[in-house]
Amino acid sequence: MNSLAVILEGPERLALRELELTPAGPGDVVIDIAWSGISSGTEKLLWTGRMPDFPGMGYPLVPGYESLGRIIDAGCDAQSRIGDWVFVPGANCYTDARGLFGGTANRVVVPSARALPVPERLGQSGVLCALAATALHAINGGTPPDLIIGHGVLGRLLARLTTAIGAPTPTVWETNEARRTGAQGYEVLAPEADERRDYSAIYDASGDASIVDAATPHLVKGGEITLAGFYAERVNFAFPAAFMKEARLRIAAEWQPRDLTQTLDLIETGRLDLSNLITDARPASAASEAYPQAFNDPACLKMVLDWSAAA
Repeated sequence: MNSLAVILEGPERLALRELELTPAGPGDVVIDIAWSGISSGTEKLLWTGRMPDFPGMGYPLVPGYESLGRIIDAGCDAQSRIGDWVFVPGANCYTDARGLFGGTANRVVVPSARALPVPERLGQSGVLCALAATALHAINGGTPPDLIIGHGVLGRLLARLTTAIGAPTPTVWETNEARRTGAQGYEVLAPEADERRDYSAIYDASGDASIVDAATPHLVKGGEITLAGFYAERVNFAFPAAFMKEARLRIAAEWQPRDLTQTLDLIETGRLDLSNLITDARPASAASEAYPQAFNDPACLKMVLDWSAAA
């Protein structure tokens, strides 16, 4: 069994070609992917060749951990799942390419437990489930933010989730004027326009490794800075300013299943709105144009690949 997959053969070297899939085992499911999202964070690092060394890292690789599709076949222990609409947070099912993260293909094979049921009616917005769960995981690990740095998709989800769980409305910083639009009930400022110096919980969603120095002067004494993005460079900061503030640093990692369950509940009850976050969609056949646009076009908040023509 083969799959048509996006494959990174090296930094900024992308192809769309057939790959052989490993056979499905008794507990595996076979999924036809409808849509897959392109991450402007970790996948940009894979694209540029700046991704830090991780287990399984290397080229050629199939990227992607934001895929959505339907189970079309299954091993003998997972037959009851055929027909389910599921979210796929990556796959490692290729015989001649690495699966880091492995979800950007028209067909994947994964263990049944890794195919997470989601409502089909979400449509392509369902690719945002992992990023929303990542944002919620950050919030669940500490005090909800009163300042969020960055108004990309992660920053917007952090802001929407903060109000969705009933916490006070946060302020958001954004350096790019074009991205200061689209706020839902919260204020988006240029950092230099914010004179407040008593934020207790600052969340960074910008991925800027030098962000601690920019955030610290705006922190209340004893406040916390949460690094919610992913950073290719070493995170460095000036110690004296952080010392004077008795600042605390926290790192928020990837989402856990309970975060996704809570995220889906917020979506189902109407408290979390995913509208106007996916700005661009292209057929998978246009992947070579979609990836650079996703990483370099400030107007592109989220790019989705449509696999319908590759079925």
